[in-house]
Amino acid sequence: QAQLVESGGGLVQAGGSLRLSCAASGRTFSTYNMGWFRQALGKEREFVALISWTGSSTDYADSVKGRFTISRDIAKNTVYLQMNSLKPEDTAIYYCAAAVQFYTENPNKYDYWGQGTRVTVSS
Repeated sequence: QAQLVESGGGLVQAGGSLRLSCAASGRTFSTYNMGWFRQALGKEREFVALISWTGSSTDYADSVKGRFTISRDIAKNTVYLQMNSLKPEDTAIYYCAAAVQFYTENPNKYDYWGQGTRVTVSS
């Protein structure tokens, strides 16, 4: 059974950094495009970043561009989200997801989802 497991969330002060990890198991995700999304309390899930299955293409939401970096280690079947210069508005549950067919910001096109990891940024 395919599974994505996020880790690395926690509480950090504004201006700090965190690195989220998303470990894939049960299926070879090396040919899947991978994305990070987040959902703040009372808000809809929103796109954060994505990376192509080759790792050669990345895209970011405007709100995180220049502060967050997505990467992947195919050998470890793991995707990372390095988050720097964190702001209180980055507080949310962060989810990783895998898309079999599409390279897209649309969460509806993703086939597999993790359970999420909570990030809290204090001011």
